[in-house]
Amino acid sequence: MNLVAQTAIVLSIALAAAGTTYLIQGPPVRAVHCDAAKIKPDEVCLERVMSEWQGRVLWVDARLRGDWQRDGMAGAVLWNLDTAENMQTFEAEVAALMLDGQRVVVYCDNEDCGTSRQVAGRIKALQLGNEVFVLYGGWRALNAAQLTKNLKPK
Repeated sequence: MNLVAQTAIVLSIALAAAGTTYLIQGPPVRAVHCDAAKIKPDEVCLERVMSEWQGRVLWVDARLRGDWQRDGMAGAVLWNLDTAENMQTFEAEVAALMLDGQRVVVYCDNEDCGTSRQVAGRIKALQLGNEVFVLYGGWRALNAAQLTKNLKPK
């Protein structure tokens, strides 16, 4: 048997196995599983925000402006680290919205994105007394919960 035939057989077996698994198990689960006992002290699970706080928080999107406009969470304000943006505008807008004392939750693309933690640090530096958290799972968690403008998975 030649190489092409062997490759075709192996690929067809793999494809059949993948198709069977999909039919039995269904599509992959895209939800972000957050274990509150294992997250960092400055992180928060989306389930807690939505259940305990009833979603009454100031959401801050730490992604690029284009991402925020395209598929951010409705009602979220922008604060990113893009050098082309005006940091004082971000600071003034967020500070004005923080005056009512609500919690602040910052998110970026996913749980590995460090931008949200940096933005959270800048918000804490305003010293307005609000609790500031980083959303575990970031945008992926919001999208899986169907809380974003564009509900297509990335």
